[in-house]
Amino acid sequence: MRTDSPSGTVRIGITGMTCASCVTRVEKALRGVEGVQSASVNLATETASVEATEVPIAALQQAVERAGYGIATDEHDLAIEGMTCASCVGRVEKALGKVEGVLSVSVNLATETARVRSLRGTPRSALEAAVSAAGYGIKPLQAQGQPLPAVGRAGFSRETRHLLLAALLSLPLLLPMLLMPFGVHWQLPGWAQWALATPVQFWLGARFYRAGWGALKAGSGNMDLLVALGTSAGYGLSVYNLFAATATHLGLPLYFESSAVLITLILFGKWLEARAKRQATDAIRALQALRPERARVLRDGVEIDLAINAVSLGDVVVIRPGERIPVDGIVLEGSSHSDESLLTGEPLPVPKAPGERVTGGAVNGEGRLLVRTSAVGAESALARIVRLVEDAQAKKAPIQRIVDKVSAVFVPAVVAIALLTLLAWGLGSGHWSQGILNAVAVLVIACPCALGLATPTAVMAGTGVAARAGILIKDVEALEETRRLRAIAFDKTGTLTLGKPVLMQAQALDGNENRLLELAAALQAGSEHPLAHAVLEAARARGIAFAAAEDVAAIAGRGVRGRAGQRQLALGHARWMAELGVDLAGLQDSAAAASRAGHTQSWLAEETPQGWRVLGLLAFGDAPRPQTSAAIRELHALGLRTLMLSGDNRAAAGAVADRIGIPAADVHAEVLPEGKVTVIHDLAAESPVGMVGDGLNDAPALAAANVGFAMGSGTDVAMHAAGITLMRPDPRLVADAIDISRRTVRKIHQNLFWAFIYNVIGIPLAASGLLDPMLAGAAMAASSVSVVANALLLRRWSPRARSEPGEPAP
Repeated sequence: MRTDSPSGTVRIGITGMTCASCVTRVEKALRGVEGVQSASVNLATETASVEATEVPIAALQQAVERAGYGIATDEHDLAIEGMTCASCVGRVEKALGKVEGVLSVSVNLATETARVRSLRGTPRSALEAAVSAAGYGIKPLQAQGQPLPAVGRAGFSRETRHLLLAALLSLPLLLPMLLMPFGVHWQLPGWAQWALATPVQFWLGARFYRAGWGALKAGSGNMDLLVALGTSAGYGLSVYNLFAATATHLGLPLYFESSAVLITLILFGKWLEARAKRQATDAIRALQALRPERARVLRDGVEIDLAINAVSLGDVVVIRPGERIPVDGIVLEGSSHSDESLLTGEPLPVPKAPGERVTGGAVNGEGRLLVRTSAVGAESALARIVRLVEDAQAKKAPIQRIVDKVSAVFVPAVVAIALLTLLAWGLGSGHWSQGILNAVAVLVIACPCALGLATPTAVMAGTGVAARAGILIKDVEALEETRRLRAIAFDKTGTLTLGKPVLMQAQALDGNENRLLELAAALQAGSEHPLAHAVLEAARARGIAFAAAEDVAAIAGRGVRGRAGQRQLALGHARWMAELGVDLAGLQDSAAAASRAGHTQSWLAEETPQGWRVLGLLAFGDAPRPQTSAAIRELHALGLRTLMLSGDNRAAAGAVADRIGIPAADVHAEVLPEGKVTVIHDLAAESPVGMVGDGLNDAPALAAANVGFAMGSGTDVAMHAAGITLMRPDPRLVADAIDISRRTVRKIHQNLFWAFIYNVIGIPLAASGLLDPMLAGAAMAASSVSVVANALLLRRWSPRARSEPGEPAP
């Protein structure tokens, strides 16, 4: 990150200003920064001109943000060509950080991309020039800002060809060593060895010289420099001995096989890395493959086959049975089921009927659908999911920053150790040729490929498999922070519960509950009231047939009345029943129990010649989701404390908590949105806390928590405020998100351990002459491959939320 701006005027964009007083506040904040001589803010252009002397841009940014505003920034994604190790990552980040206006840089070795955040107006050409000056190339990006895969098919094919050629040329050099244990002593002539080793060294190994030279020109080192130095030393010593042997007729040892086989092993490691990195990006590739290329649009009564980019908002799209849905939209006509498993992780097909939303990328089931388009292209749910996963994989985990600092000094330190090894053997024992071989082994064993791949490959695998399960992780900070959570606070309505009233109890005075429901459903057959829907759903669930009542009239603030057959009925709250003179004494015990549970009550009464008499009581509540109890059990099994935050009354909140297993002491009822934030702050002061919510009123608490979890069925505001989005309303996904976070961070730690342990053990062995250069090359390749392979084990992770709703996870 660039920390200093040159003396003179700095121009920055300001966001959030609305009036002259905003201008005054921003100017005052900027003038308060040490080193700023003057600051002038223009409301019309939303810019600030700051006259300063060597003032950190970060200081200006912090001053503006403390005043309640923001600095206008741009994000640039660059595809970098030629990076091979953690040292390369450091070089590219350092080069980009020096560009004026750059605020932050994150380079990912596994995806070979860089994400640069800069002041608005910073030219992209300046960033590309900085990368080129550092000795690397810029590759094109796909449309809509989607980076190319880490290794494209063409690049992967080239790696394969080079590996096969290197193996064919190196095998005759290695053959004598392989035959020796069987008593066969055979050796190629020296000139034949030279002829086989030279193309491997300077043609197939040219990449190491090019990249190493680029590192030297930039005043730093990288893996390629170590390989180039090491193999050149072995090759050069062999050429010297070959000419000396010809001149003196002495049988001097040749080491052509060491340098050639070494390059072949490194190419093999690179090939395995490329293959593994392609597997690590399978999640994004699978999501991208869900987007159909064409859609069948209905215009003027005629079906037209169009490219997906030609579909407009409002177009009616025809989707046949078995086809992949091309757009997001609303079903206008038809009924079917939609397989959304690859988008949300939902294992069962979801029923779709007129008025229901469908998501592009899902597979239509058995019915023909007409869908009005509501989102296409970059604004579709599928495109947003892909962007979220890419964003998470592009950013750098906090632990990776420590690795980058180590890598910055790693290569120079290794070169110094190799030089000391050479001098120690040469001056100490006079065995200069052995000293060269040992120095070569030091240079090769220490290649920092594994260090650069340890973190990003684990992050890619973890976020990818999470996305397939319906868990979208916004950034790596959220991924790493989630594992530290010790408490989870849930909003009640719509998160732990269904968010709509459900008939909880039907108590008939004569004991005939079905007859009570039949009469209540007849009264409410045409009503749109939420309680009416609850009654109708309960009647249908029990298979109760009913005919709509006649002369139905809604009485404002009281209830509804009408005639079912010959019976005059009234359905409403207790106050209306009192006005009608209905005696409720026979059901008071049931009413009291419903009140203690926080249930809403409706009474059904019938008019008789003697007056109105009560028929029964209906109690409504917000029922817990079928998966909620299992979700709470799983969180407790993971060692987390669970809490409920609700604006509902204490009785209703307590009843739900009791049913799902949250202790009464951890229920915070009748809490306003501001109160939820206060509760979260108090909890966070004790230990890291997560917040789960779905509504607009949950957004402040989601932002205040260490990690916010937003239900994908909730509002956009909640999803923007959260670090993790759950693509379906299943609370068990919270435990799954914590589980994959812990597993991913554990893989990162394991990978870093293996990356370092190879060097800690290998460098002393190589320096002492106990490690042949070829074995060193094999160990170096094995370290990179083992790191990537270990990360890919995360792909075997299976979410608990795959079990049937309401059942414990396996």
